[in-house]
Amino acid sequence: MTTIDNDELPRPSGPGGLGTTGVAELPLQAARPGAGARTRPSHRRSRRSRVAAPAALLAVDVLAVLTALTAVGGGDPLGVVRSVCGIVPLVVLLNSSGGHYRLRLAPSVLDELPSLAARAVVALAVALMGDRCLHGLRFSAVPVDAGLLCTLMVCHLGLDVLGRAAVYRQVRRHRRRNPRPTLIAGAGHIGQRAAAALLDHPEYGLRPVGYIDPEPIFLAADSPVPVLGGPAVLDLEIPAHGIRDVILTSGGADDAEIAQTLRTSARHGCEVWFLPGFPEFGAFEYGNRRTAVGDHLWGYPCLRLGPSAMDRPSWAVKRAADIVLAGAGLLLVSPILAACAVAVRIDGGPGVVFRQERVGLDGRTFTVLKFRSLRPVNEQESDTRWNISDDHRMGGIGRFLRRTSLDELPQLWNVVRGEMSLVGPRPERPFFVTRFAQAYPQYRDRHRVPVGITGFAQVNGLRGDTSIEDRSRFDNYYIESWSLWQDVKILLRTVASVLQSDGS
Repeated sequence: MTTIDNDELPRPSGPGGLGTTGVAELPLQAARPGAGARTRPSHRRSRRSRVAAPAALLAVDVLAVLTALTAVGGGDPLGVVRSVCGIVPLVVLLNSSGGHYRLRLAPSVLDELPSLAARAVVALAVALMGDRCLHGLRFSAVPVDAGLLCTLMVCHLGLDVLGRAAVYRQVRRHRRRNPRPTLIAGAGHIGQRAAAALLDHPEYGLRPVGYIDPEPIFLAADSPVPVLGGPAVLDLEIPAHGIRDVILTSGGADDAEIAQTLRTSARHGCEVWFLPGFPEFGAFEYGNRRTAVGDHLWGYPCLRLGPSAMDRPSWAVKRAADIVLAGAGLLLVSPILAACAVAVRIDGGPGVVFRQERVGLDGRTFTVLKFRSLRPVNEQESDTRWNISDDHRMGGIGRFLRRTSLDELPQLWNVVRGEMSLVGPRPERPFFVTRFAQAYPQYRDRHRVPVGITGFAQVNGLRGDTSIEDRSRFDNYYIESWSLWQDVKILLRTVASVLQSDGS
């Protein structure tokens, strides 16, 4: 089965009900243009403050290495410069991978000391081996001065600890003076305790301005923090209060409300924290050991949820790969494109390329391109029928194009234009997006990222007359767990599936 659909003439849902397509019984509702559009806080000062502390920590690490190497360099400026060029990038890279440039709620340099020391040792060892290999020396022939290395380590870590302690002191002072407006999702026991802790301890730098809870049955009438409503009010309340942080608490909402709160908060660029409410979350299993999470809110273990897929630096790599691979693909398959165009023209007359409106990123529509495998009777039929794989009007050329997925090749131009990606949720027509979203509220969440030629749902067999609810779940899982390697795996599985295609 191929993993790529061509739904020029989708047919109405069969008797499978909402578990398959199930859209015939749902009333048509006007689609919300740009629903789910990505927004970002508008305060420049808050953005600068988020960058200032990590930049200061980075400067401290670099200065600690420079000072330590200068102090123990023995008057050899060239050797110091060579060591700096080898050690500083490694220290920065290792500390970055360990999360030492992301501020916690309760930052502590003593908590970080073991990790900083281990990474400094690794950086020093790698730089030393690289320097000796560069000069063509045998490892056994050059003795290592253990005392000099220990002095260097102690000097570096001592300076790093002092510098980071000074930065954290300034961070706590800044947080007390400029607390960030915060929403608490869930007005239950944990949510109320979290709000009280934030009000009593301004060093966390979070000022609760309201609860997000549709049914705050345990909240006292004289609560200092008001209830603003359910997750549906987030699109209004986040910009209205300048919200920068959202705290999710356990026991305050059902799974659907938590998911809606998380996705809406991430779309607005908020920092999202999770308070599980019981201490077992203070550590998690990694291999055969329990590893501490290392952050807390007045004794409650606190987990910082990662940034959304499109906010990660690696997303720029994905876009660059899309442009390179799609552009190269268009050049390589240009003879095939020409042959397909000629075959379609001979088989069905004028109108080689089929154009159809689809819904993409943030609910915006675009025109998808395909080779025509069947000429629709009219535009309404093209927009509202579900599938054409068994349509008797399709000729031999059209069936061959669909069976081999060659009809999808023009979509590479959509990828180059930025309307699609090679990998992403399947693009759908506005008619069906509106109806599916009415039946499954999580369906619109698929549009948080660009749609794709292939995707995680397709490579798992969810295409054609399959469950829309399952497709939504697979697509949202792909978005929330996205990585570059995951895209590579999906592309490899797509190629394998196309080669084994039975034309269904």
